[in-house]
Amino acid sequence: MKISYLIKIKGIVTGVCFRYYTLQETKKYSGLQGYVKNVYEGNVEVLVQGEKEKVLCLIEWLKHGPSHARVDEIKINQIPIRQALDSFIIRY
Repeated sequence: MKISYLIKIKGIVTGVCFRYYTLQETKKYSGLQGYVKNVYEGNVEVLVQGEKEKVLCLIEWLKHGPSHARVDEIKINQIPIRQALDSFIIRY
C-alpha cells in the first residue's frame, strides 16, 4: 500500500548536511518519491511517499537524522498521494 507524509523537523538540522543525508537514505529504499528542503527558521520539511514499509523506515531515520544533526521535534502528518512526483529530490 502506498502512503504519503509531510514531515516538519526542528532542531539543529541546517548546516549539517541534513538534506544530503536524507537523499542518500532514500536510496536505500527504492521507489520513494518526494523532496527534502530547508524552510523557515532553520527547519527542514520532507514530503515522502511510497510503499508503507519503506516510508516508515525513512521516518524512523528522520527522528534522529545524520550524526551531526540534533532533532528536537518532528511533526508527521499523513497527506493524500501526489501523482506528479516521480523521484526523491532536494528542493532549494
